[in-house]
Amino acid sequence: MNAAELAKPAIAAVETGKTAFVPKNWEKTYFEWMRNIQPWCISRQLWWGHQIPAWYGPDGKVFVAESEIAAAVLAEKHYKKMVDLKRDEDVLDTWFSSALWPFSTLGWPVKTPELKRYYPTTVLVTGFDIIFFWVARMMMMGLHFMQEVPFRDVYIHALVRDEKGQKMSKSKGNVMDPLGLVDTYGADALRFTLAAMAAQGRDIKLSTNRVEGYRNFATKLWNASRFAEMNECVRRRDFDPATVKETLNRWIVGETERAARAVTEGIEAYKFNEAATAIYEFVWGVFCDWYLELIKPTLLSDNDTAKKEARATVAWTLDQVLKLLHPFMPFVTEELWHVTGGGALLALVAWPSPEGFGDAIADAEIGWVIDLISAIRSVRAEMNVNVPLPLVMIRVGDRVWERTQRWAGFIKRIARISEVKRTPVSKPGTIQLVVRGETVGLELSGLVDLAAERARLAKEMAKCDADIARVDAKLGNPNFVARAPEDVVEEEKEKREAAAARKVKIAEALQRLEGAA
Repeated sequence: MNAAELAKPAIAAVETGKTAFVPKNWEKTYFEWMRNIQPWCISRQLWWGHQIPAWYGPDGKVFVAESEIAAAVLAEKHYKKMVDLKRDEDVLDTWFSSALWPFSTLGWPVKTPELKRYYPTTVLVTGFDIIFFWVARMMMMGLHFMQEVPFRDVYIHALVRDEKGQKMSKSKGNVMDPLGLVDTYGADALRFTLAAMAAQGRDIKLSTNRVEGYRNFATKLWNASRFAEMNECVRRRDFDPATVKETLNRWIVGETERAARAVTEGIEAYKFNEAATAIYEFVWGVFCDWYLELIKPTLLSDNDTAKKEARATVAWTLDQVLKLLHPFMPFVTEELWHVTGGGALLALVAWPSPEGFGDAIADAEIGWVIDLISAIRSVRAEMNVNVPLPLVMIRVGDRVWERTQRWAGFIKRIARISEVKRTPVSKPGTIQLVVRGETVGLELSGLVDLAAERARLAKEMAKCDADIARVDAKLGNPNFVARAPEDVVEEEKEKREAAAARKVKIAEALQRLEGAA
């Protein structure tokens, strides 16, 4: 086959943008192959494959036809009599047959409805190692027989390696059987793991710990749905999220809009890791950890109006979560959609596109509460403080104090605060924090031995310095870097990054202690 001639329109199609590679750098590989292409011998001496449609007469004359009967008719016409024909023993090259895939599976050469609808398709997802063997040949055949490219985008996915970055190999014994992972953790967990790690241009280091973590995420979603069910948060067909009045509900519908935008943009740009991260952070960090916790008092209250709005908002938000998560976790989301009375298949429901729900006032209030609690938790973790602490609002204005009082019960419960008070000046032994421009303090005097805490943190700091120095010595040794396996060098770099990050946290804690003296 004259592949060089077939390659010309296929090269032009990518040059003019009719077909695009994602990431774009793979176009270079495509052009390198296509511009240096050689004649293509399409016959193979294999036992299995599509047999070449050629039959030979007694004198070796070849008859090419769609069937043996058609070849016999041609032979009879040529020889003026019936003769015995021998079919060519070779089969077509595997990649020749595969090159016909985009249209031959849709009924071609008959102009079927399927062919009209699905050719060309939107995107081909494949690996870099068959850009020439398959992608290029589908491009050549599609343009030759259909006069149109077979796909608009070619998404080149990463290579899945083991957790140490090694290519999976039976001889190494590091192959992870996907069916085994599915049996243990579920198909949704494995699918989400691969999506969350699929950064463009980077291979995936797959570990069972990551898959297990996303299995726990699926469990978190299931429990959130159960919570909604137990609190009678039922879908209301007439519910309009733009009309909610409660601050907390105005905040969550705005957060939902931002999450939907981030997930949509990630998917459309083939940045699946960014899309998966966006929905993960929203579901776990915003919806489950904050909104459902903050809304509990309302769901348990006697205020029927507030309770009705809260139930409807929880149900609406959960619906959007299931829709946004469906491409990543199709099984659990479809099941929950059915359980909550979704009706039609979730896969066929319109994609979320909420607009105009953002509320700056609600964002500021709830965002401040979340940041305050997060800051308190951070100090507790850094200083290993387990007892309830008094929270003081230092020189805050009336509006901030009113906001604090509105959420005081929640702050006490979640952040383990014994009391909340307002003061113009902080006492000695008070750790000061700045949360969105407002100064707050945690009174440690009498509850925490500040001197002992300084000594503990200083010891931790020295350990971090020692860990960093040890890694720097290894990485600074040319022999180590040259001889050590790539995954070992990478592991040492990760240890250094972790120690450096921990050192920053300790330094911040020590600085706060100095301010509390």
